Amino acid sequence: MIEQLEQQLDSFDATAREEALSTLCDRIKSGHLDVPEPGNFVNLHCHTFFSYNAYGYSPSKFAWLARKAGLAVVGTVDFDVLDALDEFRQACAMLGLKGCSGLETRVYVPEFATRVINSPGEPGISYHMGVGFPSARVPDSQTEFLGTLKETAQERNRGLMARVNEYLRPVELDYERDVLKLTPAGNATERHMCLAYARKAGELFGEGDELALFWTEKLGVDATSLGLPEGRDLQNTIRAKTMKRGGVGYVQPDEGSFPLMADTNAFILVAGGMPVHTWLDGSSDGEQAIEELLDVAMSTGAVAINVIPDRNYTPGAQDEKVKNLYAVIEVAQRRDLVIVGGTEMNSPGQKFVDDFNTDELAPLLPVFSKGAHIVYAHSVLQQQCGLGYTSGWAQRQFKSAAERNDFFAELGQSMQPDQETNLAGLMETATPEEVLEQASA
Repeated sequence: MIEQLEQQLDSFDATAREEALSTLCDRIKSGHLDVPEPGNFVNLHCHTFFSYNAYGYSPSKFAWLARKAGLAVVGTVDFDVLDALDEFRQACAMLGLKGCSGLETRVYVPEFATRVINSPGEPGISYHMGVGFPSARVPDSQTEFLGTLKETAQERNRGLMARVNEYLRPVELDYERDVLKLTPAGNATERHMCLAYARKAGELFGEGDELALFWTEKLGVDATSLGLPEGRDLQNTIRAKTMKRGGVGYVQPDEGSFPLMADTNAFILVAGGMPVHTWLDGSSDGEQAIEELLDVAMSTGAVAINVIPDRNYTPGAQDEKVKNLYAVIEVAQRRDLVIVGGTEMNSPGQKFVDDFNTDELAPLLPVFSKGAHIVYAHSVLQQQCGLGYTSGWAQRQFKSAAERNDFFAELGQSMQPDQETNLAGLMETATPEEVLEQASA
């Protein structure tokens, strides 16, 4: 019964997801199902099926699994949309879980037009985030910007598909029929297209030698080792060989392909979120100039930095990746940037949560925990009364970013999910002490 309900949590039918979660919560309340008390681990970067989750997780499914795993704070991040926010907030409230939501997109950074930042082979292009949005319904002045993020991505996908279709013929996709059906709200990604190509080839050639021969010829590698008919290695190879740099469908982006970082940060701030610069691994020309890069990001509004810990260390090895990981954390702390991280889960094999018990990550758990609690506190305060981390109230109340970080971390750690509504109605005249007192009233 539990397994069936958990499977139902990934249904594209929102009502079915809500009913399944409600039933699971009832089982907890009745004592028929035990969940642990929240621990210390956090994951603020999980994509849901509203962009692409490698395991098909809906916002409700991620919230449920996070509660079962005893995570302390969790957050969803989807490409170009805030579609997960309302469902995730409701699921977290039902489960007594500290949660928040944001989005990820790509931006253009003119100051780094000749240097690769964190999008391999694409100078001036940077993955970028906003976290802690108070609502999926952004102010009227920002609805066009948000809508354009999704529309532009879908137009880019359609052009990419047309070029790949020509190369993979007779394996050709119809975007509506073959790709969008893999999504609950029409926000397909390259990874959806890779799965669709794998399935279409299986339909045409079956699962035997003819399928292997087709993919071997088209991809230039021995396809028998790629997990046919639609395994992870096959999908990753389709993406690498046809959609990424050097592939038949790839088109080099330029300054007009994505919005400016400055404009994106302005959108995030007006919508009540926290602008976040994202860091890859410190190996690119752009990231080797991290101080200059952060100067640019912060000058346009960035208040946080995102790090994916799991891909930046090798257990048991003190190598260059670990050195770079600790170096960027040091730089961010010196600048009083909020540090957030998670495992993404938008590629098969990625972990549900980082293993902060390892020697490499254990010293960093307090850093990521503090960042997670700051973002959680911001999202609640901004949603309940407009006094979030990036608000005018916060800028007036705290003399430094360090003081602001400490306050929001304390609020996020002390406040429980069932106390969130206590903050409703607080006025601009409230002091930080009054906010803390009201949260625990």
